[in-house]
Amino acid sequence: MRAIWSGAISFGLVNIPVKVYSATESVKLDFDMLDKNDLSPIRYARISTGSDKEIPYQDIVKGYKWDDRYIIVENEDFEKASPEKTKTIEIVDFVDESEIDSILYEKPYYLEPDKTAQRPYALLRQALQKSKKVGIALFVFRNKQHIGVVKPSGDVVVLNQIRFTDQIRSTEELNLPMDKLSKGKELEMALALIEQSSSEFNPQKYKDEYSRALLEMIEKKAKGKPIKAGKAKQPKPTDNNQLMNMLKASLAKRKKERSQQKQIKK
Repeated sequence: MRAIWSGAISFGLVNIPVKVYSATESVKLDFDMLDKNDLSPIRYARISTGSDKEIPYQDIVKGYKWDDRYIIVENEDFEKASPEKTKTIEIVDFVDESEIDSILYEKPYYLEPDKTAQRPYALLRQALQKSKKVGIALFVFRNKQHIGVVKPSGDVVVLNQIRFTDQIRSTEELNLPMDKLSKGKELEMALALIEQSSSEFNPQKYKDEYSRALLEMIEKKAKGKPIKAGKAKQPKPTDNNQLMNMLKASLAKRKKERSQQKQIKK
């Protein structure tokens, strides 16, 4: 892995030099844009609106529009704005993780300690584990300030970048039902279905089945084999009067599946 940032994570007056690595990677199929006439790849050019000419990357600068003119901002200007913030992941608070709405989570990073920072890194990791708290940190990546959650995950300390609350859209314009619309018996049946379908979370059992099927289809096309596929059907909405019957049928189906799974294990 290649580090994308280096600096220090701090809590109180303790500074721990770290390197930051992206904790995720894309596994989607990579498609190129092609000219349909000769299948030549399409490239994207940076065209100036002033000259209609392509501009080399080294001649492109960043500008902020101020009134009717642009102010050029150089790379070093981003650091000059607040030097300490560009080099520090500062933990400013500790909270219970359960208090953080999952809608805020955005992107995870691994934090690796410098060779000289093994002891304070281990101390932070163990303190978070023992306290069962997570740290709320402020940091600057790629010329933009972010907020994040610092927590241990096994042996590594993870920085989960989260969204600021003003980035979350309001739900006021959505037409949402009230709880009183659901009936008591239906709720009991729904809870029973959830109970029958509950298990320990194992992320490894969930696979990207669509990408696998798509790749199989591409392989068939490459070999000149015919592609046969049924037409996708729109899921039929459950009628309000049939809700209880559908819940009962779902529960019975789930119980049967559970029984079959137990028999297979034996």
